Amino acid sequence: MKMNVLSKKNDSRRRFFGPSVLAFALMQLGALGSANAQAATTEPVVAGAGALKSDSFGPLKHVNAGLLNVAYAEVGPADGPVVILLHGWPYDIHSYSEVAPLLAAKGYRVLIPYARGYGDTHFLSDKTVRNGQPAALASDVIDFMDALKIKKAVLGGYDWGARSANIVSALWPERVEALVSVSGYLIGNQAAGKNPLPPKAELQWWYQFYFATERGQAGYEKNRHDFAKLIWELASPKWTFDDATCNRSAVALDNPDHVAITIFNYRWRLGMIQGEPQYEALEQRLAKAPVITVPTITMEGDANGAPHPAAEDYAKRFTGKYEYRLISGGIGHNLPQEDPQAFAKAVIDADHLRALVPK
Repeated sequence: MKMNVLSKKNDSRRRFFGPSVLAFALMQLGALGSANAQAATTEPVVAGAGALKSDSFGPLKHVNAGLLNVAYAEVGPADGPVVILLHGWPYDIHSYSEVAPLLAAKGYRVLIPYARGYGDTHFLSDKTVRNGQPAALASDVIDFMDALKIKKAVLGGYDWGARSANIVSALWPERVEALVSVSGYLIGNQAAGKNPLPPKAELQWWYQFYFATERGQAGYEKNRHDFAKLIWELASPKWTFDDATCNRSAVALDNPDHVAITIFNYRWRLGMIQGEPQYEALEQRLAKAPVITVPTITMEGDANGAPHPAAEDYAKRFTGKYEYRLISGGIGHNLPQEDPQAFAKAVIDADHLRALVPK
């Protein structure tokens, strides 16, 4: 594991990354800023002898939380500090199958919920709108915490999971001890989504436009597993996963609500569909690109093939204790699964950043 660290604490050694087309695409979200750089190395996290095997979470737990019956994995001591890990699309909780035992060995209680539309998480009512807008997904996290009587937790995520973790951290900072976010600040809004991007940037979002059509919805319904494998290959071009690894996660996409949630999410981003009224006040706050004040470590793989912003374009959105880490070695979009040591280390270090915040 090789790592470069950017920290607000070292202003004397500054450099800037050159903007990329993909960075410009994410700049449409309103995340602008700069970052400071410093070379650093860290020791890997080593799991204890009694750690959970990476390929098995054991029986999942269930809890009624808000609109959902949430299926989730739990690893580690029941009285340990809580870490909640949020997965992305089209992935599942197995992105953290090696991260979880590393954190459990350090005494953390690790919770990994299936998001709405994934795995064995289901709506409690057939009448509930299968809404995939960001504010709804983030509200699910708060409902999950409330159902388990968790006042505060360290949040970690990538892709959709990072977006939900960002939103919770921005709107409910009193519920968050610290944040680990792959690809940084991912809070967007419909107004920004209406802005056209350069052709190369638009190309990266091909599936968003595919999902805007009825043909795309039918195609995704028919080819969920093959679609997931293609996205994995494009987003992590240097990750040599096997079919068994991909298929293990693709099973989570067989959830009966998965396609509806996915289509809603991407059509909402383009302004083709409106969200539900109960989330409008939250979306209005998110449209202002609120800063995140909780201690945060953002991360990026050096071979991320998915659209993502450059570090300097969002650093100022994090106003608390903050570090940025670039993970080298051909690491792609699914960073927790591709380099679990680096992700687990970031969670532990972000939690330690909390201790540095003045009382």
